[in-house]
Amino acid sequence: MAAMRDVVFVDGVRTPFGRAGEKGMYAGTRADDLAVKALQGLIERNPSLPLDKIDDVGVAATTQQGDQGLTLGRTVSMLAGIPVTVPGFALDRMCAGALTVASFMGAAIGSGQYDIAVAGGVEHMGRHPIGLDADPNPRFVAEKLVSPDALNMGITAERLHDRFPALTKERADRFGMLSQHKVQAAYDRGDIQADLIPVATRSASGWGLATEDEGRRPGTTMEALAELKTPFRPHGRVTAGNASPLTDGATMSFMAGADTAKQLGLTAKMRLVGFGFAGVEPEVMGLGPVPSTEKALKRAGLSISDIGLFELNEAFAVQVLSFTDHFGIADDDPRVNPWGGAIALGHPLAASGVRLMIQLARQFEQRPDVRYGVTAMCVGLGQGGTAIWENPHFDGKKGK
Repeated sequence: MAAMRDVVFVDGVRTPFGRAGEKGMYAGTRADDLAVKALQGLIERNPSLPLDKIDDVGVAATTQQGDQGLTLGRTVSMLAGIPVTVPGFALDRMCAGALTVASFMGAAIGSGQYDIAVAGGVEHMGRHPIGLDADPNPRFVAEKLVSPDALNMGITAERLHDRFPALTKERADRFGMLSQHKVQAAYDRGDIQADLIPVATRSASGWGLATEDEGRRPGTTMEALAELKTPFRPHGRVTAGNASPLTDGATMSFMAGADTAKQLGLTAKMRLVGFGFAGVEPEVMGLGPVPSTEKALKRAGLSISDIGLFELNEAFAVQVLSFTDHFGIADDDPRVNPWGGAIALGHPLAASGVRLMIQLARQFEQRPDVRYGVTAMCVGLGQGGTAIWENPHFDGKKGK
């Protein structure tokens, strides 16, 4: 067994995210083609990387059927031009698919079994709605293992509001509004576009080019959010304005051993400190990142106060607020999603984990005062996933 070594996030890219459905920009685009385009873009950005040296390609997807099935890691790898000698696999941990692939690839690299690996995810929610053709075992309901509506993520978010009365609709709406504003500010600064791979699109009106995330609403106001319907419950608190939209998109990244990266002249954007996954009651799946983060911090010998940046997936505003309340972090803490998140950008389920990493890596470049950052997310059926990263640009002068 090889000795443990440092693992680094070399680079990551993604397609622009599109609204799911017939009116979305990817309605005429195959799911696997989104993943292929992202992987090709990643390869083109790293010409010094010998493709035959890649040890594995992992691509996550939640609904693995049709053009989103057939062992995506293998098919996408071949279609993107990686040699057939490089194997590939697909993985499903719902929302944390890409986060899981990156974590497990990191573990394989850290233990010396791999040197370089691709970790990514794709979700075409317009073609493959979550749970499509799934056949849950009847025992789950018959034996009351879970509530019949535990697979309805919107209802699980409403339950967080029920459980924590302090998590009001007004707080959720304000968080959603600020996410929209922060994303647009990041776009205006040019912070997000650098990692987007343009994708050719096709529709009834002809060919186009996707260059930006489609679902942004920078003009969002509290007054407009207050008038939105609550689709999951009459007089509820979860709306389209404080939840992530249904989204299509793909993400890809390179993970490597720090020594391998140095040998190949690749720049390390982050070092993987550790990761953790945990389970909670499916009915309140949004609480999942709390125990997964506590687990990851404990294993790393760190505390929440050591974390200088948080990239938390905004499946629902109330879900992020349940995390920040638990750890005593203010709603408007500048460490949390400083460039906005999934409420504005979209959440293509299994792809989102690497999107968080891409955004954190860019922030690390601009923040040498920050040493550690976290990427974390809730997961359907009651789970949470967290990865802790170290900033290679940290100068030790100030900050965390």
